[in-house]
Amino acid sequence: MKILSVVGARPNFMKVAPIIAAVESHNRKVSVSSDGGEPIQHLLVHTGQHYGDLMSDSFFADLGLPKPDVHMGVGSGSHAVQSAEIMKRFEEILLAERPDVVIVVGDVNSTLACAVVTSKISFDTNGARPLIAHVESGLRSFDRTMPEEINRVVTDHVVDLLFVTEESGIRNLKNEGISPDKIHFVGNTMIDSLLRFLAKADSSKKLDELHLRLPSGNTGRSSVTPYALLTMHRPANVDNPEAFREILAGLEELATDLPIVFPVHPRTRKRMEEFGLKLHLSGESKSNAGGLVLIDPLGYLDFLCLMKNAAIVVTDSGGIQEETTCLGVPCVTVRDNTERPVTVDKGTNVIAGTAQAGIRAAIRSQRTRSGSNSVPQFWDGHAAERIVDLLSRVRQSNLVRA
Repeated sequence: MKILSVVGARPNFMKVAPIIAAVESHNRKVSVSSDGGEPIQHLLVHTGQHYGDLMSDSFFADLGLPKPDVHMGVGSGSHAVQSAEIMKRFEEILLAERPDVVIVVGDVNSTLACAVVTSKISFDTNGARPLIAHVESGLRSFDRTMPEEINRVVTDHVVDLLFVTEESGIRNLKNEGISPDKIHFVGNTMIDSLLRFLAKADSSKKLDELHLRLPSGNTGRSSVTPYALLTMHRPANVDNPEAFREILAGLEELATDLPIVFPVHPRTRKRMEEFGLKLHLSGESKSNAGGLVLIDPLGYLDFLCLMKNAAIVVTDSGGIQEETTCLGVPCVTVRDNTERPVTVDKGTNVIAGTAQAGIRAAIRSQRTRSGSNSVPQFWDGHAAERIVDLLSRVRQSNLVRA
């Protein structure tokens, strides 16, 4: 059986890496087994939606991902231009490789574009095409102004196998009329990656570079200066100067107490320069949030190190809401909604909105939060194994026919 997995942006890499490892484990078992199990040939296609070392290449190294079998090199562009270019190039790859299964992950443009192309491809006169599997199905913010929400909904309605990370996904898909036979609650492959590399992240030197690690005392153990971690890149937050300034105002109180480490996404940095926010953010003016520490985007291990040691995380990222929940690190989400409600149910995440008063209140609440951390069901490091086990039962005769 031939499986083709698609990655395009950084969150995709963390979700696919465990699947590749699970495929390798499956093939090792098949090679020593006499039960007639079928080996899996795996191909990795990188659309190039994110490009450059800080946004892509370093993640491959950190996660131990193999070099992509195909790198499409699409690059940036509007949603329409980028999606169209991916669709054109991916169709050629499908016709050349003729995989049995195509795996798409997450909610980026590459996810939608490749799922749609695969759903319409035809390998023969009978209309045979690959089965399509979506990893991270069913998540819904119910906010159609978010490009990711459109990608999620459309993808889920053209695929054949829907792999769900949390129970809300099952409810959402059933409410949308998707057959329960297609839905599989497997857990979260992003958490597979986190658990696998958590100890390795301790080797990062980023805390030392940022002067956040205190020298060891008589105990021989070093400690970490309390700090906050900030990420922000969503268009609704960074493309509007008033919204951007409102969020920064909401962080000022925190910045007077803790340094706020801010790895700046290229999109965010571009907007900062356009809006004249560089001085405001860098703390060069006493009248603003001087506790913000701007740094370049980080590789996976460096970022994981900063996240696991942070006193609190403020973000507009979906994946970071999940990772902080697994780590038990208090998180404040500067959005009006979340497609990952389990993170709120567990108490590790608070949806603050984007008004400064709400952000301040949420930060105060999270900084005094107490209670044990409860990890969501199946966030146990074995989601990818469940996925590959299910896919290993898919045979050539299961090719979908129009």
